[in-house]
Amino acid sequence: MSQVVSAVIVGADRLGNIPDLLKGHNIAIRHHISGRDPSHQKKTLQLPSGTELLILLTDFLGHNVMKTFRAAAQRAGIRVLACRRSVCSMKQALNQCGYCETCSMEVPMERNMKFAPDAGKDAGRQGKRSGVRPR
Repeated sequence: MSQVVSAVIVGADRLGNIPDLLKGHNIAIRHHISGRDPSHQKKTLQLPSGTELLILLTDFLGHNVMKTFRAAAQRAGIRVLACRRSVCSMKQALNQCGYCETCSMEVPMERNMKFAPDAGKDAGRQGKRSGVRPR
């Protein structure tokens, strides 16, 4: 079992089912900031100490607030995850960043591998399906 990651979430007034999803990915919410306060647009913002991950809920944040929090995370060397406030979007973003749910459990390698069974079948073939019209 891997170690619990401490995260700060910025955006949205309510989180809905997101805390349950994060718990399944070994991510603990250290602090939730709605991002509505005008002081969140200031350039000298600091994230709480011990934060390992910053999650930005983009559909509930203004550009200046996102820019400020991204800059604060960059100064502190903290990873940033940006997604919409939905469980599906959050799950997809977590998997892309390497916080997949199955990696925290002991699972055989075959289950974690992604493959397309017909990937190499038509690799060099051109024609109607590839979008190139023959002359």
